[in-house]
Amino acid sequence: MGFMKNIFGKKEGKIQIFAPVEGKLVPLSEVSDPTFAEEILGQGAAVIPSGNQFFSPMDGTLTTVFPTGHAVALTSADGVEVLLHVGLDTVKLNGKHFTVHVEEGQQVKKGDLLLEADLEQIKAEGFDIITPVVICNTEEFSEIEMARGGNVTVEDVIINIIKRRE
Repeated sequence: MGFMKNIFGKKEGKIQIFAPVEGKLVPLSEVSDPTFAEEILGQGAAVIPSGNQFFSPMDGTLTTVFPTGHAVALTSADGVEVLLHVGLDTVKLNGKHFTVHVEEGQQVKKGDLLLEADLEQIKAEGFDIITPVVICNTEEFSEIEMARGGNVTVEDVIINIIKRRE
């Protein structure tokens, strides 16, 4: 009955990170920016977004909200630090095509709207819209595993994290 325990018991210490946007889930290695692809900032996954709204991938606190709107960092109650980075080099847009709906220090729940991005305009300006979701404190966990790639909605888990045993 180990299977049932996994569903109902918190014994595994598993933390789930959900897709922040609907789109196609791909490994970080497919991101053309080496900072993400080589996991310099941490392990995780990336979503090629098909929606313009980006939602909180978990319950937590917004630790950083970039004024340019292209990225936010959150920390979950379990201590997972997640960076959500919409597009590559999109900081150069200086906030153009981004609308931020949250502020630093704010508590959010999974599914709360964080920001909106006009992806068509961003692509028209020559930017890659792939959105890395990176676990910045990777070393604090025993396992970080991307869910199976493919189309995802905000109801889908994209990263499973297992805490280190104390």
